[in-house]
Order: sequence, then C-alpha cells, then structure tokens
Amino acid sequence: MAESGQGRRGYRAGLGGEMLAEFLGTFVLILLGCASVAVAVAGLPGSGRQTDSFGPANWLIIAFGWGFAVVFGVYTAGGVSGAHINPAVSLALAVRRVFPWRKVVPYWIAQLVGAFVAAALVYAVYSWAIDAFNTKAGTPRSESLDTFAIFATFPAEYFGGSWWGPLLDQIVGTAVLLLLICALTDKRNSAPAANMGPYLIGMVVTVIGLTFGPNAGYAINPARDFGPRLWTFLTGWGDIALPGTYEWFSGYFWIPIIGPLIGGVIGALVYDLLISPVLTARGEEEPEAGRVP
Repeated sequence: MAESGQGRRGYRAGLGGEMLAEFLGTFVLILLGCASVAVAVAGLPGSGRQTDSFGPANWLIIAFGWGFAVVFGVYTAGGVSGAHINPAVSLALAVRRVFPWRKVVPYWIAQLVGAFVAAALVYAVYSWAIDAFNTKAGTPRSESLDTFAIFATFPAEYFGGSWWGPLLDQIVGTAVLLLLICALTDKRNSAPAANMGPYLIGMVVTVIGLTFGPNAGYAINPARDFGPRLWTFLTGWGDIALPGTYEWFSGYFWIPIIGPLIGGVIGALVYDLLISPVLTARGEEEPEAGRVP
C-alpha cells in the first residue's frame, strides 16, 4: 500500500499532474465561456427574460463571459501546470525554449479533452434551451448556425467564403494574445504583482473579443474551438461542425486550429525580438520556464 501511494504521488507530481491541471483549467475555461454564449443566444430569449433580438448587450455578455472564464481557468491550473489552457500557448512557449517540447503534445491532449467534456456539460445543461430555440425558429439542429455558435466559431458573412480573411483574423488575434501574455508574465518587465496576472490575461481575451470578435468569433485557441466542435458534430450539427460548411463558408474547421498556432508563435517571437533583448541588455534575469500566470 505504501508503494502504491508513493506511485500515485509521483504521477501527480510530474507530467501526469500537469495534464490533470490542464484538463481542469481548460474545462473551466470552456464551461464558463460556452455557457456565456448559451445565455446570450438561447438562455435569455428562451427564458422570457429578454424580448429584444440579439444585440450589443448580448455580445458584451459573451466578451466578458469568456474573459472571466480565462481568469478562473488560469487560477485553477496556474500553480500546477502554468495554465496554458490553449495549445497555441504551449507551442509558443516551446518555440521560445521556456517550455519542454516533450510536454507539448500531452498538454494538447489534456486541453482538447477538457474542452470536449466541458462542451458536453454545457450541452447537458442547455439542451432544453437549444431545442426550444430551434423549434421556435423552425430550424433543424443540423441547419442551426445560431445554436452551433454556442460551442464553436464561424466566419462573418462579409468574408464571402474566403479563407484568407478569417485566417488572418485568427493569426492577428492570437498574436496579440501571446504578445500580451509574454508581457504580463515577464517579471523582468512590469508584470502585475499580487497574483493579478490571471485577471489581466482574462481582460486581454475580453478586449480581443471587443475588437476582433465579430470577424470569426475570436477562437484564438485550437482546443477551445475543436473540442466543442467535435462535440457538436457528434450530437447533430453535422456539416456545420465538420468539415465546417454552411451557406457562406466551406471546410472551415482547420482555420481556428492553424491560425492560432501560427499567430501564437508570431506574437511570442515579436516580444522576444523587440522587448526581451532590451531587458537582457539591462541585465535582467531570464523568465521562469513554462509559466503563464
């Protein structure tokens, strides 16, 4: 029994424990984030608490819902895994050589599973509201872009089916995210004190939603999009989910995966090319490996 207990402690003290933290941190992120969209899209209108059409106030619910979802996801996992809760963050930190490459794929797996399970729970709680919304609209689930949007993202109609515009949006949005994460977590710079880092990182996501969100739903996180997208594919949204096809877009699913991975690396490299050399020249110590909060 003693050896068994020591084995379990060893597992939790190493990569296994970090994967559990990434799973739970991402779970919290997606649970609260997708639930905020469910409130704005189906919950408020279906409950009789909102009579107006979806508008700016609903968008604010979504933007701040996702922002605070990031805050609490980072607080949940930060002390164990660094709370990447985003494959783009894990990849960018590995490229910066402050995170081991051998941990990238395990972190990705944990993040994806956490996102998938969280989407399933949001669906379980809001399935009545979703079904009522679709029934009122007279739209079958397989054709309901509105309720699909509770879980995953799609491009604005003004892109006209082009993949370049949404891809650029995801690259830029995620580059901004990683650039500011690097700045906010770099103790050599003016990083926030008193454990305020997670809150400010969440506010970064909020401001990205307020400034770039309408273009393509600001996934800026491959696990955030693909985990719930996979769930919606399995539960009846069909081609809208995978391959990601609707009236004005086709085969879209890969853009919220590839775009954030590219953008995250670009954002981190921009910080390391423009700010890190200045701090190094001033004799500041290198940042702690693998830490986000």
